[in-house]
Amino acid sequence: MERQGNTIKNAEQKREAVVLNPSHAGQDFPHFWEKTFGSCHASITLAEDWRKDVDSMKKIVDIQYIRFHGIFDKETGFYGGEDDNGNLILNFTRIDQIYDGLIARGIRPFVELSFMPTAMADDIEGAVHPFKYHPIVAPPKDPVKWYQLIQRFIKHLAERYGVEELSQWYFEVWHEPNIDFLAGADDAAKQQAYFMMYDLAAHAVKSVNSKLPVGGPATAMAAWIPAFIEHCAVNNVPVDFVSTHIYPNDLPVNVFGKELDISQKDMVALAAKKVYDEVKASAKPDLPIFWTEFNAGFDNGQTDLAYVGPWLAQTIARCDGLAEHMAYWTFTDNFFEEGGVFPRPFYNGFGLIATGSIPKAPFNAFKLLHLLGERRLPVDSDNAIFTRRNDGTLVLALWNYVAPKTHGESLTYDISLENPHKTNGLACVHVVDAKHGCPLAAWDAMGRPDFPTPDQQQMLRRAAQLPPARVIALTDGKLSVVAEPDALIVIQFIDTEVK
Repeated sequence: MERQGNTIKNAEQKREAVVLNPSHAGQDFPHFWEKTFGSCHASITLAEDWRKDVDSMKKIVDIQYIRFHGIFDKETGFYGGEDDNGNLILNFTRIDQIYDGLIARGIRPFVELSFMPTAMADDIEGAVHPFKYHPIVAPPKDPVKWYQLIQRFIKHLAERYGVEELSQWYFEVWHEPNIDFLAGADDAAKQQAYFMMYDLAAHAVKSVNSKLPVGGPATAMAAWIPAFIEHCAVNNVPVDFVSTHIYPNDLPVNVFGKELDISQKDMVALAAKKVYDEVKASAKPDLPIFWTEFNAGFDNGQTDLAYVGPWLAQTIARCDGLAEHMAYWTFTDNFFEEGGVFPRPFYNGFGLIATGSIPKAPFNAFKLLHLLGERRLPVDSDNAIFTRRNDGTLVLALWNYVAPKTHGESLTYDISLENPHKTNGLACVHVVDAKHGCPLAAWDAMGRPDFPTPDQQQMLRRAAQLPPARVIALTDGKLSVVAEPDALIVIQFIDTEVK
């Protein structure tokens, strides 16, 4: 027999004891993982299926913001050239349709100011990005026109929605300028170009109204944060937040500047701590941090699997207090067009919802984690989050994480609720795993069709539904639950005493 922490392992079983003390006051636990979500690019937000999926997300989580690329791209019809006097000709018809659609659903835009209108772009190598919709990723050939574009854009939004409303949006300048989303000869050239673009855009936003939040650098791989803050501080450039991105598959040498052995389970949390420490050590230590892209990994089909539930819960537990929002990329595969149109519903798409409005197991993981409370209580396990809701309900999340490309085993949790209520109470046990709330088995059973019929899509949506919670009566404040590999379990404790 081998004991590892509170976990006992032998040839027959794997168990972990989890002791809960509900009398602890706890600390604030804002649901930072469900406030903002990513999408693809601006024009797809006008599609009916995309909007249906927004409505589905709104039903299960407290989604407040959606971020997407390319509000200035040709598909929106925004940029119309210049008149005879050199004044910009701008068309706000689809801009208004895009943002009105979000506002009508009680969601605000997390505005990514991108990409460059073709006629405004500097003619340098790498100006056209290889994504299917071919965004123009060059800096402006005339910085004055870039400033004017941003100023006119923000002024229109302020006139349409009002400054008070707009002050609750966020304006993020560009997207991942440190990689191939900004053309340039090398990292130094890209950073110099980005700082120029950021400075002009930030001043343009503030010229409309000083209340409007602006930030950046929206980098890939948690890059440039110290340099960006230093640049803003030294040059007196407005900045209200910092933003960056991280994925479990990012190479440690790119994120931390050296070769390290970091697992996919650890990468996002370690990067979040790195950036948090960088901000705290900077000239602007109180800047809010937004991770405007992250997810569970872009290989091995992980984002289609129940794997996301344990990975996400583990990441939430470790990133608590390190960021204002963390925006999962993305909430839907409907019209996700980076690499082209998906050839089948389950294709390692980043979305929580597959094409055809079919919820994946990760969608249900978000649904269950929404049940967690607003106060986080201590718990003696690295695989648990224990919370109290404002109505007094105790909620516990447990998981059985299994690393990609490995095989796991079931894990039994023996839970003890200290100082139990006068009655033993009840526990409502919710589960997401490969057999609960996951449509992949049903898709396999129907022969993995590339283009499911409407009836098959309906069958897949039914297969994706979570089963009802299992109700267990506590005995002396104790219960045991079994977590299969890649299972996420969320337990609500009910005090049955009549008040």
